[in-house]
Amino acid sequence: MKKSALLVLIFLITSLSASVQGYSKSFNLLEEAQKNFPQADRFDLSKELPVMVAYDEDIPIGFSFTNNDIISIPAYSGKPINNLISMDAHGDIISAQLLEHHEPILLVGIPETKLEQFVASFMGFNVTDQIRVGSGDDENSIDAITGATVTVMVVNEGIMKAANKVAKLFNVAGLNDNQTLKASIKENAFEKKSWQQLLSIGAIGNLSLKQQDVNDIFMGSEAEQQIEQDNPEAPFIDLYFTNLNIPIIGRNLLGDDEYNWLVNQELQPGDMAFAIMANGEYSFKGNGYVRGGIFDRTQLHQSNQVTVFRDLDYIRLNDIYIEGFPGFSEMAIFISRAKNEFDVGEPWQLELLIRRQKGPIESIFKSFYATAQPLESYIDRPVIEVELPLWQRVWHERMFQTTVVIAALFLLMMIIFAQDWLVKYPKILHRLRTGYLLFTVFFIGWYSLGQLSVVNVFTFVSAVYSDFHWELFLLDPVIFCIWGFVAMSLLLWGRGIYCGWLCPFGAIQELVNEFSRRINIKQFELPYAIHERLWAVKYIILLALFGLSLESLSLAERYAEVEPFKTTIMLKFQREWGYVFYAALLIIISIFNRKFYCRYICPLGAALAIPARISLFDWLRRRKECGDPCQLCAVECEIKAIAPDGRINRNECHYCLDCQMTYHDDHKCPPLINKGKKSRKSKLKKIAMQEVN
Repeated sequence: MKKSALLVLIFLITSLSASVQGYSKSFNLLEEAQKNFPQADRFDLSKELPVMVAYDEDIPIGFSFTNNDIISIPAYSGKPINNLISMDAHGDIISAQLLEHHEPILLVGIPETKLEQFVASFMGFNVTDQIRVGSGDDENSIDAITGATVTVMVVNEGIMKAANKVAKLFNVAGLNDNQTLKASIKENAFEKKSWQQLLSIGAIGNLSLKQQDVNDIFMGSEAEQQIEQDNPEAPFIDLYFTNLNIPIIGRNLLGDDEYNWLVNQELQPGDMAFAIMANGEYSFKGNGYVRGGIFDRTQLHQSNQVTVFRDLDYIRLNDIYIEGFPGFSEMAIFISRAKNEFDVGEPWQLELLIRRQKGPIESIFKSFYATAQPLESYIDRPVIEVELPLWQRVWHERMFQTTVVIAALFLLMMIIFAQDWLVKYPKILHRLRTGYLLFTVFFIGWYSLGQLSVVNVFTFVSAVYSDFHWELFLLDPVIFCIWGFVAMSLLLWGRGIYCGWLCPFGAIQELVNEFSRRINIKQFELPYAIHERLWAVKYIILLALFGLSLESLSLAERYAEVEPFKTTIMLKFQREWGYVFYAALLIIISIFNRKFYCRYICPLGAALAIPARISLFDWLRRRKECGDPCQLCAVECEIKAIAPDGRINRNECHYCLDCQMTYHDDHKCPPLINKGKKSRKSKLKKIAMQEVN
């Protein structure tokens, strides 16, 4: 057995030693641009971003870049996946090719050609497309790579975010960094309203000034001598203003025919019409207005934009048809053109300018402002899609698997907490454990790909010593939840919870061995002395892999193929015959020797055993007779984690609870049987004495 294991390890290491670096390919941005844009007359490297820009008569017609130069997104390996992209001036991706990656599932497992084909499938998409990976028959969907879903989601993220950033820099496909989304008017939101009702909902703004208000604003200025003192309480101006584009305002004020004429014939797309109406001695239009000039007494303000109305922006307003209309001596419609980018979803102000002479030529201007708030009930605000981080999108897409796994982990915790009660019912516990192992193989393993690996340990250690990001570990929610549970269980109970209940490959071995025992296949066990020394092999393998990871994580990932997990669980035996032979051999060995791989080879088990030494609780009960004289549990322990002296080696125990069932079985446990015999003898003696008396 020892020789066969050694031969397998030598075969595996030899087969992996041919290549030890990640996938990488050389490239030249200029050559890429020249190949994809042959009609260009010159090529320049942009100063803002490392993008090779192709020009035709000084007009940009194409862009070549690598996504890592634009935005770096770490993948499952902790390193980004680099791709070479070419995009034309319309935002269409015309070339996409894989340059470099360090993904463990692809380094030894899924062929690089699959990832190359996935990257190439971005050709033909536009930078504005919302591409979904594996979302079905949607026209913007790309098929995922089975077993590498997280990797391809990172590829999608990297390519599209980089292309989007380049497009915004060069104003491609209508994208730019200053792009804002405006609110829109609800065209069908109309109900009959009176003048007073429009005032009450804030649809019409008002600015009412007395002569004293104007006197006060010029007091102390150089135009103070122009202040009129005769009648300070006299109305100066009573002004009303509103946005006519909003149907509930425009249609109520103008009537349907006039409103339709204004909107459909006088206004261009993006134009806004404002009605201004006033009574009083002051004219908001001004007496000095001439054709070709501007209206210098009224201006519109929104954000940092000031709109000055000219003669071409003016329409005479003669008739208002709304119920309760008070009537005004002066009315007008002013148009704010589309170039002013008025937003109905933002507050705006009307400015009224008042001029006073301070000399024969010079004047002083003072302003009064009235503010109008947006009518929320009559506008639609843009729904701004805040793009979630990649890890959050992965969690959302794998919500079913994650929820089921979390529920299963909670059930396992309940089993551990209730173990003293469950072990008293061996049949129930045995069926429960068998069902859980089947769930571990089929759901956690083959369906959710929730197989932990020693590579995860190396990635975590590497991240701690370099640039730690939680997002890296959150990319696979099932793995993250299982690791969280394992960390807790290591602290509380040791290694055995994961190895005995949650490891899919371990569960396969145990189920195979259980079946072989049921059909009476003979088991082969090594002498305890040899068995005890073979425990050290997995620690030696762990140290060797850890040493390699310090030199190169990619190298350690390759030699971590000593774990058959990728072949058996991740790829379901769909790979080269050497890996399948190795995994199948370990499973065949488990027919005759329970969990041979777990006991002697598994570096992950060794990695978990080291921190498990500080576990807080020991809920596996023992008696003083265990080991001396009783050897029953040591003999029955199928992975030989109980020493001849009765001690349970917590570094090797898989927490199957078989010894605890024996511990509580008064028909099987020798100390309990002896205790029962003594109790019965004592009772018989008491009965005999009572009969004598």
